[in-house]
Amino acid sequence: MQDAIVIIPTYNEIENIEAIIDAVFNQCDEVHILVVDDNSPDKTAQKVESYQSKYSDRLFLVKRNGKQGLGTAYVEGFKWCLKRDYEFVFEMDADFSHDPKDLKRLYTVCKEDNIDLVIGSRYIQGVNVVNWPLSRVLLSYTASLYVRLITGMKVLDPTAGFVCYRRVVLEAINLDQIKFIGYAFQIEMKYITYKNKFKIKEIPIIFTDRLFGDSKLSKGIISEAIFGVLQMRLKNF
Repeated sequence: MQDAIVIIPTYNEIENIEAIIDAVFNQCDEVHILVVDDNSPDKTAQKVESYQSKYSDRLFLVKRNGKQGLGTAYVEGFKWCLKRDYEFVFEMDADFSHDPKDLKRLYTVCKEDNIDLVIGSRYIQGVNVVNWPLSRVLLSYTASLYVRLITGMKVLDPTAGFVCYRRVVLEAINLDQIKFIGYAFQIEMKYITYKNKFKIKEIPIIFTDRLFGDSKLSKGIISEAIFGVLQMRLKNF
């Protein structure tokens, strides 16, 4: 996996960041990691900087001026990666909701099956979510049904945040025109990939809710997803 990099956006992930970095590197000894930190008050960025000597030339950090949102963090991360020679770019959360053991599975499917976007899906085989309250599961699953109805995409988990892109997909997308910053960003990226007729495949993962730190979900993010999907679909008529 020396041609791959994992982007991990962070905001107040001091309780998770060391452990997730170690876990990723223990599973994939050639992969690189890029942490994109939004000036975390808990000094997540400083912890990453102190860890860079341990993982020389494999662990990278982009420090931003403030909390600007998930979508802009990933866009900045994508641009950073495209300036270098990576062929496969992952999105992954810092809080262990995505199991680092699944990185190799996503990578293998993407590379060997010639897939352009591989999605670690919570819903491709039933509902594979651990430690979420029923209300959160119903919200997420209903949102997935809503997105499929509005967009026509056949993706069962359009808000999934554990994915692997081939470089060619990111090169084909005008990243400066990506509009959304919350979970709607995940939908927008998958929809553009789908509209550009790239090959998309979902593989099952088990999603486990965070043990440490706070969720970044808010009413504003939910509202963006609901109305943003409608705006996105109308724009494409």
